Amino acid sequence: MAYESKGVLRDGRSLLGAARDLLGDHRRAVAEVQRALAPLRKEAAREQLASIPVARLKDVTEGRLRLGPLEDAGFVSVADVLDTPPHRLQLIPGVGPQTARQLHAAAGSLAEAAERSASVRVDVERRDEVMTPVVVALHRLVNAGSDLPKARTAAHEVNARFGPLVRDARPAGSWWRRVFALPSRRERARAAVGELADALRAEEGRRSRLLMSQASVDLLRPEVSADEAWIDFELRAPEYQTVLAELAALEPEAAEGFLPDDLAARVKAQPLDDEHRRVSLRGYQAFGARFALVQRRVILGDEMGLGKTIQAIAAIAHLRARGATHFLVACPASVLINWLREIESRSALAAHPLHGSGRARALRKWIEDGGVAVTTLATLHSLEVPEGVEIGMFVVDEAHYAKNHETRRARAVARWCARTENVLFLTGTPMENRVEEFRSLVEHLSPEVAKRIRPSDAALGPRAFRAAVAPVYLRRNQREVLTELPELVHVDELEEFSRADARAYRRAVSAGNFMAMRRAAYAVPKRSAKLSRLVELVDEAAANDLKVVVFSYFRDVLETVRQAVPQARGPISGDVPAARRQELVDAFTAQAGHAVLLAQIQAGGVGLNLQAASVVIICEPQVKPTMETQAVARAHRMGQVRTVQVHRLLTPGGVDARMLEILHDKTRLFDEYARYSDLAERTPDAVDVSEQSLARRIVEDEQRRLGTSSRGATPDARRPGRRA
Repeated sequence: MAYESKGVLRDGRSLLGAARDLLGDHRRAVAEVQRALAPLRKEAAREQLASIPVARLKDVTEGRLRLGPLEDAGFVSVADVLDTPPHRLQLIPGVGPQTARQLHAAAGSLAEAAERSASVRVDVERRDEVMTPVVVALHRLVNAGSDLPKARTAAHEVNARFGPLVRDARPAGSWWRRVFALPSRRERARAAVGELADALRAEEGRRSRLLMSQASVDLLRPEVSADEAWIDFELRAPEYQTVLAELAALEPEAAEGFLPDDLAARVKAQPLDDEHRRVSLRGYQAFGARFALVQRRVILGDEMGLGKTIQAIAAIAHLRARGATHFLVACPASVLINWLREIESRSALAAHPLHGSGRARALRKWIEDGGVAVTTLATLHSLEVPEGVEIGMFVVDEAHYAKNHETRRARAVARWCARTENVLFLTGTPMENRVEEFRSLVEHLSPEVAKRIRPSDAALGPRAFRAAVAPVYLRRNQREVLTELPELVHVDELEEFSRADARAYRRAVSAGNFMAMRRAAYAVPKRSAKLSRLVELVDEAAANDLKVVVFSYFRDVLETVRQAVPQARGPISGDVPAARRQELVDAFTAQAGHAVLLAQIQAGGVGLNLQAASVVIICEPQVKPTMETQAVARAHRMGQVRTVQVHRLLTPGGVDARMLEILHDKTRLFDEYARYSDLAERTPDAVDVSEQSLARRIVEDEQRRLGTSSRGATPDARRPGRRA
């Protein structure tokens, strides 16, 4: 018995030692990153202090200091005060030694606060002695693998449980300890040995020792060179950024989407099981998954590039760990392959494509084995699943396609919503024209909440609207939670019509052909001012080894660009199969250095990850402003490491200018009601601008301006010959 006790105690100490070794190794790796981040934090704090006026020092000292002498002496910012030692400050007339010390101390306290809250990011263009140590230090944590969080969790649990048991069981480990121990202590030691043996069996089943040992080995690997670290960063930027976000505490309170305090508290208290998940989540992503689990039937309206797919997979993985077996995802055909890839790489769940020639076989296997079935919105109506198969969660990607309840796909979505308790709608554009469209989505999820979204909510402003939809709607924006994203630079390239362009434009206006007006600038390629500027932008990108994606609504415009830029891949258009689209994107991403990809904006703006591109060219403004936003977000998203340049090619004084003017209110409406979950109360101008009415207004205006109206011509957004 004594021998068995010794063995149990030895094994318990060994496992406890492995846990403490891992926790120590991780602390040292984190400390290394924090040391590397310190200079970056100081730089960011310095920039912030330079923009804070001297008057803010009164806030720190509760108004006790007189700042007039400083301002008279030319001090403008807090940084000016911080850069001036106290003995220099007291040389200013009206500033004594004590005041000088107080001023400098107040500026120092603001500097400390600025450093603590400073947002830092890795800048791939800045490979200097400040930035490189950060990447090298992050490399160790990133390459410890996706199992590191699980290993750390296991280590914390082992440390908390085994520490007291090993201590209490110590007298059972040697005869002399038993002899000198009090009877009560010997009794507690025997009980502790039994508990320790049970705990060891449990941890053996979880393979905790192997998990922790492997993580420690990974954390103790030799430091890589700067070049190796930078190459790895460019290949795996999202993983680096996730670790950096966690360690640098980059996400603000906006991660909670400005939900009411009581709802946010319930969401944060919701457990999130990671047993079937293979990816670490950022704070805002974990909150989004928990929101879906707590509220059960919700819209996740995060801006493009924030990882809505990952959040859905995290919620599904949690439900799988709690016993659910079958899950269903409905999405546009263009993103089906992406869903399959994400499920297989980000989770331990089986993915079944219910699409194409093998659909029937995949459906049978899913029904028999469980997992995640992925089908398209177009074929959802024909999906027949026995009533006995309980769906743990129904996910609808690009859910705004189901806003019209009269369509077949919306009716199919409604049928599955009625059959499933947990429903998650994913959409970065929950409302494009009117608040009523958003209300129609909510009806699928909760008719009771939808009834409370009255038309008067719109008139009362965004705050009332947000209060009405809070139980079912969560939205976060890139600039609020991805502060490490590189800069997004918008440039409107204004190119006057050439003579040939102008003649083509006048003919289109005279015919009342709105679509021909929009692409008239490319009608004569050899004399096209827009096309010439596009080629210049591509050549400039090539000189700098940058990848370019070119978007247009029109296939014939893309064909014109392809002939002018023969090295371009694509185009990706609506009739290109999803598998082929992904092949084009993969080849574009894998190509070393400069590359060009062409895409129809309505096809390439949905479901594709184009963060390899850092130059985006939009050939003409779009009828739906959100279409441009989505397209740009395909490049400016988590994983992007370079500043993204967006060049929109415009012709002043014609259809482009009129479109932008009329669509301004449309964009503002989306910003006020959907882009934010909570804003200061404002009265919106909720005017619906349909494609037909916009076309009519612009054609009529241009015919009057140019005096080229054609008797009997009807402005038609869908006139033959548009080739869109």
